[in-house]
Amino acid sequence: MKLLHFNDFELGVLKGDQVVNISSVVADIPHFTAQDRIAGLIEHFEDYRGKIEAYTAANDGELVSSVRVRSPIPKPVNIDCMAVNYMEDGTRDAPAPINAFFKSSNCVIGDGDTMILDDIPAKVFEGEAELAVVIGKHADHVSEADAMDYVFGYMGFIDGSARDLPPAGNAFYQMKARKTFAPMGPYLVTKDEIADPHKLQVQLWNNGTLYQNFNTDDMAHNIPKCISWVSAVHPLEPGDVLATGTNHRGLNPFMDGDKIELEIEHLGRLAVHVKDDLKRTWARITRLEHAESGGEGRHTPQLTGKYAP
Repeated sequence: MKLLHFNDFELGVLKGDQVVNISSVVADIPHFTAQDRIAGLIEHFEDYRGKIEAYTAANDGELVSSVRVRSPIPKPVNIDCMAVNYMEDGTRDAPAPINAFFKSSNCVIGDGDTMILDDIPAKVFEGEAELAVVIGKHADHVSEADAMDYVFGYMGFIDGSARDLPPAGNAFYQMKARKTFAPMGPYLVTKDEIADPHKLQVQLWNNGTLYQNFNTDDMAHNIPKCISWVSAVHPLEPGDVLATGTNHRGLNPFMDGDKIELEIEHLGRLAVHVKDDLKRTWARITRLEHAESGGEGRHTPQLTGKYAP
């Protein structure tokens, strides 16, 4: 089943090219917000699945192209993002030590929304294509053997980053937790539709050019290990988001006017726009191309605009 929010955060199910509004079917879930409702549905999904499937089969919806698609998870309690969690096409000798970081729920945007590049002296702005896991039930010190029982479903996720902000060594929070820096969606796919989340192709385009193209089979620490490790640090709740990391070699600068599209096999295509009032520019090359050209540092340098060297 593919769940999504649309328009004024109505809750729907994707049925072909239509979205069927199921808000009335789940109206008895106690909620003040759309997040309360989707979290409640996730936690008690087996109580509602049959009713939702019957209602969806019996009713037509609106063309999904005619509605405003919103984030499937509007305001999760926790957004945990795995750091350096890919083997980078075999270029790493060993996995990096398992690690993660937080993003604020105020970072969340959905399909068609805009990522804002702030007036800050970042060396470069990037977005990382990632598979996100959505948690299905309260998870506290979960074992790796049991971890997949705590997965509700999957969706696309773009981890926005403002790189190398000063002061040196004190920039990770500023880099990752900025407003609009967590696009996700376009919809939430229940785990029964995904045979193996560790064999999904992940692709990211910038203005129609393919920059990231990798498979989740390159993941260094798999989903069960990530869930187990994170849930030993703090409990996870229904509707929480765990982003599983990226292959960094295709990262490329995000600039004003860009259209970013993320597609993960079986999970749909998420598109967001980029806005930078300062109109800063960088070369249109990937992090890997910059390194192979002998460029200094990890990132291609800023070419024009405020903060250019």
